[in-house]
Amino acid sequence: MTTTLERPGFGAAALVWARIACLSFGGPAGQIAVMHRILVEEKRWLGDARFLHALNFCMLLPGPEAMQLATYVGWLLHGVRGALLAGLFFITPGVLVLMAMSWIYALWGDVGAVSGLFFGLKAGVLAIVAQAVQRVAKRALTTRAQRLVAIFAFIGLFAFALPFPLIVAAAALIGALGGVLVPKAFGAGGHGAQGPATVTDAETLLGAEHGDPAGPERRAALKAGGIALVLWLVPVAALRLLAPDSVFTAIALFFSKLAVLTFGGAYAVLAWVAQAAVGGYGWLTPGEMLDGLGMAETTPGPLIMVLQFVGFMAAFRTAGWEAPLLAGTLGGLLATWVTFAPCFAWILLGAPFVERLRANRTLGAALSAVTAAVVGVIANLALWFGLHLIWRGVTRVSLGPLSLDLPQLGTLDLPAAGIAALALWALFRRGWGMTTVLGAAAGLGILAHLAGLA
Repeated sequence: MTTTLERPGFGAAALVWARIACLSFGGPAGQIAVMHRILVEEKRWLGDARFLHALNFCMLLPGPEAMQLATYVGWLLHGVRGALLAGLFFITPGVLVLMAMSWIYALWGDVGAVSGLFFGLKAGVLAIVAQAVQRVAKRALTTRAQRLVAIFAFIGLFAFALPFPLIVAAAALIGALGGVLVPKAFGAGGHGAQGPATVTDAETLLGAEHGDPAGPERRAALKAGGIALVLWLVPVAALRLLAPDSVFTAIALFFSKLAVLTFGGAYAVLAWVAQAAVGGYGWLTPGEMLDGLGMAETTPGPLIMVLQFVGFMAAFRTAGWEAPLLAGTLGGLLATWVTFAPCFAWILLGAPFVERLRANRTLGAALSAVTAAVVGVIANLALWFGLHLIWRGVTRVSLGPLSLDLPQLGTLDLPAAGIAALALWALFRRGWGMTTVLGAAAGLGILAHLAGLA
């Protein structure tokens, strides 16, 4: 290491992680960009190459990669307690804000201006999701093989209703085989801060050295990872044994399943969540799912925090308690617990061995194919949201293996379509930021409600 930098104390690091947490809007791409600017360019705790290596490792894992990236860098700096600090700080603001918004939504979501606000917010969210499709596609689809994977993933979900885990597994297998047989077809992937290195590892705090961590450090990480697994699985097992028919058991089992299968980021898994929570369990309507996504978009932290809203509404609506807000709060916190406890386990169990993955081309090719499939998954999500937002009536048409959602043309919602079109124009043509677009869309929704149009 050619540059000597002072390792930050635990308190100083806490202030940095708190700053990152408060700025972590805009989904994983925005959150990763914020971390790159602060951790690499400003603090120089690690360089571009090490940052991207850590990001690619996190993308191999289920769960929100931005939160896991923060957890991993926290571990590099201060071991297990650094991982807990960074990860908890990353999600805590979003947990608190979204819980408050869930209470407001449950109590007054169908009242006057609040209803209009969410009407506009849903239209703005549609534009945000469409922009996510474009951004991810631009980064991920650089070869013909990757574009074909994305197209087949979209068709599999939209036209054949194939399970999301099957799509991810098939893409990973295709990528791994392609990486061996046709290496150029699937280059190593990733997203976020990419491009030529501007900060070399050698001139940063962590330096350019690689290799396995020391014995005590590795044992501490593995022990903490094991404890995280226990803290995740024991409450789920207890609920399954003591209250098998409870909505809380359904929440714990469903979101635990998501915790091990949520590859590709929040937008990718939301198609599966919407399919199950809306069509399967009946916990929410399509409009409420959009409302929840809109709230998650406007709060700091991982976008997957929308699962807290789904858990809240599930328990609020179906627990049958005399205090539905208490039930909803516990349901939301339970969904959050079983979503994020595994994330700490994956990082702490895998981090001590991550250097061994750096030169594995087969894993890199599999990751590249999964990232390509995610483009198709997000495109399916955008279309699903758009159909249920712009048309008041949607019919499912089945013909053999085909199963399509088609709009009832006479149910076109002109105000929703108009606000969505303006949001798309502001994002793509005027370059407005996400917060500005969502704020403007919410304002237009209130005006539409006051005018009797929504």
